[in-house]
Amino acid sequence: MRTRAAGFTLIEVLLATVLLAAGLALAFATLRSSTAMVGRGEAIAQRNEHMRAVQAYLRARLSSAQPIVFATDRATLQQARFIGAPQRMRFVADLPDYLGHGGPYLHDIGADGQGRLQVAFAVAQPDRSLDEVELQARELRPERLADGLRAVRFQYRGLDQDNRLGPWQDRWETSDLLPLQVKVEVEAADGVHWPDLVVTLVRSEGGAGGGLLPPGGRP
Repeated sequence: MRTRAAGFTLIEVLLATVLLAAGLALAFATLRSSTAMVGRGEAIAQRNEHMRAVQAYLRARLSSAQPIVFATDRATLQQARFIGAPQRMRFVADLPDYLGHGGPYLHDIGADGQGRLQVAFAVAQPDRSLDEVELQARELRPERLADGLRAVRFQYRGLDQDNRLGPWQDRWETSDLLPLQVKVEVEAADGVHWPDLVVTLVRSEGGAGGGLLPPGGRP
């Protein structure tokens, strides 16, 4: 009895070792799970913060768009103040002072086909043709707004001939007028849809009488 009380049997030692290993494994698994959850939460928070920052930037730029001519068709003398396509839009707005530039600048915002949303700036020159503006755009160095995107879509709408709100359109055909509203739809590469951004252009004439809808058309 004195010999047995002096120590543990081999089975007891093995059992204690197994229990200790199981406890450590459970603790490590819990720690990994907690770390992964914290990491996912931080990633989601960063993504949401970046999304809000991009949308706030787009809202500020679009809402400050001005009816300033940035190109002229020399054949028809048609002036361009806003050109809108499904994945690209161009308009003139003042740059913020913190960017170190002053005065109205042409904003060229669009998706590059590789999952990036970008913006480029150029001095607005009304005497340039559209071809010259396109040539200049190829030489500009765009700034990245967001990447890892699956789809980007811009839509536009104005007033119909009865001064009622028209439907959303993939292209803004009345380039000599600003649209009344612009909608930005973004889908991330992982399938997450950003909340739709709808911006009202405060200096817009709404395209009234621009033939966006036939007379009597419904929004």
